[in-house]
Amino acid sequence: MQETFPDIERTSKVLKLLGDKTRLTMVALLMKRELCVCEFQEVFDMTQPSISQHLRKLKDSDLVKESRKGQWIYYSLNKNSEFYRLINYVTTQIPDQEETIKQIDKSNPTIRCGC
Repeated sequence: MQETFPDIERTSKVLKLLGDKTRLTMVALLMKRELCVCEFQEVFDMTQPSISQHLRKLKDSDLVKESRKGQWIYYSLNKNSEFYRLINYVTTQIPDQEETIKQIDKSNPTIRCGC
């Protein structure tokens, strides 16, 4: 059976999204676990609306999904996306984000934002 791949135009758009350092880092962090916006704020020197804008672009491309837990929204990778294998491969080619996740866990920003 022949393996099918997404078309080149959509793949190009996804690669352009991942060409942004912030979005690439977000995706790499989401390979480790789901995160809320305040946890991303712990990593990036950005406002909540800026982070939400990056996440919206990833979500609109079906790379990221969101789930509501009470009044808070958590983001995770969409493992059913046709681009998940590509994301998985790309994130193996950049530095691991485990230390960043440990920093997030240590500072525990969810206590401050109420997540």
